[in-house]
Amino acid sequence: MNQPAVAERRRFVQPLQSLPGFEHLRRFWDPNQNCTVVKILPGEFYVSRQEEQVGTVLGSCISACIHDPVRHIGGMNHFMLPEPGGTGDSWSSANGRAARYGSEAMEQLINALIKAGSRREDFSVKLFGGGRVLAQMTDVGKRNIDFVHRYLATEALHIAAEDLGDIYPRQVQFYPQSGRVRVRQLRRHGDAELVLGEKSYLKALANDPIQGEVELF
Repeated sequence: MNQPAVAERRRFVQPLQSLPGFEHLRRFWDPNQNCTVVKILPGEFYVSRQEEQVGTVLGSCISACIHDPVRHIGGMNHFMLPEPGGTGDSWSSANGRAARYGSEAMEQLINALIKAGSRREDFSVKLFGGGRVLAQMTDVGKRNIDFVHRYLATEALHIAAEDLGDIYPRQVQFYPQSGRVRVRQLRRHGDAELVLGEKSYLKALANDPIQGEVELF
């Protein structure tokens, strides 16, 4: 193969450059989907103008996917708990230090989108997660859902679609330039058994490939 052909091939398999401030996130080229994939974990968020994929796995956590269809900018966050406060349940005591609260996660995502050139009046929001995947614990998912609904109502931001609640974890893929989302509920028996805590669940399933049908939003 000649040198120009090799250089052309490499140009298409290198991950796209992220916006400033997001260089620390895990990014890689997925040849099967022919795009750059960015993985976010609890407490993280990501904003992009490019047609790449942002993915995460949710249990009781919530992800808000915000898209500006006018400027083709989008972003996604992933938060564990609605707001700081001494709830005293086992979830808070175990994960309070690591959690990025919804109140902070929403503000940071919105501010990053505006910094990237988006405008609040053009936001379209899609919500995912909030499952009660750990029946023995306080229903953190319900609290997260109540919080994000109140937050968006207060901020007068439009909810274009949502897939919230139930008892199943979810795998979510968001395409920030187009605003398209793919979501799959993880219903296999083994998936639920692995949820000993949100962190251990994410470590076990974060790279689980999408299989079967997905819902498009």
